[in-house]
Amino acid sequence: MTIRLSTSACPLDCPDACSLDVRVDAGKVTRIDGNEVNPLTQGFICAKVRRFAEHVYSPERLLYPMARTGQKGRGQFERITWEEALDRASYQMKEAVRRWGSESILPFSYGGSNGLISQDTTDARLFYRLGASRLARTVCSVPTRLAAEGLYGRMPTVAVEDYLHSRLIVLWGVNPSATGIHLVPIIQQALERGAKLVVVDPRTTPLAERAHLHLPLRPGTDLPLALGLIRWLFAQGKADLSFLQEHATGVSQLRDRAEPWTLPRAAAETGLRVETLESFAQMYATSHPAVIRCGWGQERNRNGGSATAAILALPAVAGKFGVRGGGYTLSNSGAFRLNSLSAACADPPATREINMNLLGEVLLGDERPPVKVLFVYNANPVSTLPCQEKVRSGMAREDLFTIVFEQVMTDTTAYADLLLPATTFLERRELSRGYGAMVLQDAGAVIPPEGESRSNHEVFAELCRRLGLSREGEPETDEAIAQAILSAHPQGNAYRSALAERKVAHPQTGYAPIPFVDFLPWTSDQKIHLFSEELDRIARKGLYAYEGDPATSRYPLTLISPATGNTVSSMLGQTWKREARLEMNPEDAHSRGIGEGDTVRVFNELGEVRVRARVSPAVRPGVVVLPKGLWSRHTLNGATANALSPDSLSDIGGGACFNDARVEVQPTGTAPPS
Repeated sequence: MTIRLSTSACPLDCPDACSLDVRVDAGKVTRIDGNEVNPLTQGFICAKVRRFAEHVYSPERLLYPMARTGQKGRGQFERITWEEALDRASYQMKEAVRRWGSESILPFSYGGSNGLISQDTTDARLFYRLGASRLARTVCSVPTRLAAEGLYGRMPTVAVEDYLHSRLIVLWGVNPSATGIHLVPIIQQALERGAKLVVVDPRTTPLAERAHLHLPLRPGTDLPLALGLIRWLFAQGKADLSFLQEHATGVSQLRDRAEPWTLPRAAAETGLRVETLESFAQMYATSHPAVIRCGWGQERNRNGGSATAAILALPAVAGKFGVRGGGYTLSNSGAFRLNSLSAACADPPATREINMNLLGEVLLGDERPPVKVLFVYNANPVSTLPCQEKVRSGMAREDLFTIVFEQVMTDTTAYADLLLPATTFLERRELSRGYGAMVLQDAGAVIPPEGESRSNHEVFAELCRRLGLSREGEPETDEAIAQAILSAHPQGNAYRSALAERKVAHPQTGYAPIPFVDFLPWTSDQKIHLFSEELDRIARKGLYAYEGDPATSRYPLTLISPATGNTVSSMLGQTWKREARLEMNPEDAHSRGIGEGDTVRVFNELGEVRVRARVSPAVRPGVVVLPKGLWSRHTLNGATANALSPDSLSDIGGGACFNDARVEVQPTGTAPPS
């Protein structure tokens, strides 16, 4: 038997960017472990990736092209050849352009679990040159990214390894135990050295249980909390005015917007005690170095962009930069300044842009031209988008031709007219950068593609050829695409050499640079824009403006859908065999006559989910939890939390407002209120 050990790198939607050792026996992956090519990995990886072979060899793996034979949504298909599949895809796109115009084609992708070769290369070339409608990929991170860029540019942030030097660690809107496990032992070491831990989260997460201070605020109230802290820092003489004078603009405007938010008012809005806010403010003001690990949980509501901006303003106001372990951590993907579009060789067309959060509305509405061809890849919209029932209904249209390019049979594939089998990252080359760890990795395939699966770049390159959109000499192979991306960057040769020698490269700023020591903000004037005029212009009611709770007497409970350790967004959902549970506080459960394990209906005007209850004090009163990433198989009626999420948009960037879902919960058999 032939046994070999290959190195790889995980490109999935996680900040850690683990480097991997993959054992292959007779052409099959039998074991996946971490190695230390990426220093952060430290030889261990999450359970999801350790079990990734279950995904590669899943009985639901899509192994060859298929065409629909039954009713949409039933998932009935017959096998066809790649030649037939590519012919059908090309024909449908040509016909759509001829009959309704090029904007009748909508590419739908997200790509949080793909690297630089698999996203925005030959796929962008195809859809740009077709003149298809453009997709605003806003389901996650856009409000937070725009806020960070508006204040600091795409500046690198504090390396997670440097948390060892922090005396105070604040986890805000993030749960590393589920979404970035390598931070957990670093926090543990920091605590052993005497650091303090604060967690801002509506739930009692594993790290919240160990925190010196836990702030279980009402979802959607992060903005009042952050503004209340900012006001307190100025009012108590704890703001670092000399740092602000040297490194920031917009200080007076920020103070003006924060002025109404006294700690008592912020406490009332957040549902926290004034004393708790005062303790947090004192700890933050007096701890040096202090770091905020800002996640994305705070952006999933109507105030998401302004909330992030206010949180990221805190280390500037308090003067926490300029020392190792001081400042904030968000995304570090911009540190490399690499762009997949360098290999697209095409410019975005001046066509309409469709917000992905409004897919159901668009498919069911009177858009002109109507969407007639939907090309889904690197995404599972039925499982991941708000207003799930609208999305299902829209994708069930018989006059809509849907192509789904996917690795396994998902909830979305059931609505496809044409299925194309995609490779996993172990079956193709990928150039990927971390957005927590500051690493760039180039990993080749460690096994041949399963069945007839093909990589993104080769399928989209072939469709370009069939549609007459190819030009001689353009990058089409993985090698040519990787070189095009690297060559477009001034440090590309250095990255290329480092990848060849050590399998990993670090940005020009270094692996663990110190903000305001090794570099200044990546804004036009190298200053922090605490009151960005651009953000103020695009924010729905102005930057730092607060919009109140959308709860009503009919739907008084806030439904949130945090990530878990079972899936990466919705990816790997087929490997999670257990039934999901609705988590609710004992106070809310008791008042509704609900006990542990009871079957309940969670409902609002958008739909309902039937599921069993888990009664737990880990979630604050007034909040119920149904995890992110669920598939229809995980609930009793096939609906997930997204069936209850509105398709309203965040204040900045048009982000999804999953945590603005307001619901009621009843034991089954109880009639809904009139």
